Amino acid sequence: MPPLKLSDAELNAVLAAARPLAVEMRDPFLRAVANALQSSEVIGPGIVARTCAELQRQFFDPPDLTGGSRRAAG
Repeated sequence: MPPLKLSDAELNAVLAAARPLAVEMRDPFLRAVANALQSSEVIGPGIVARTCAELQRQFFDPPDLTGGSRRAAG
């Protein structure tokens, strides 16, 4: 696969989208973004943001914030 030509802002957007992902999911996410962008006719800030948002949903595993305890209502 030939390298993608992204602007600094576009690359920063991709890396920012990878940041909340679990470390082990970042490489697969970045590969999926690259594959998706490779098939785009034109690459710009909009398609980069949209692609990252769509793929981030597939790779993001939200933390369990319930803490496993419930306070008694009263």
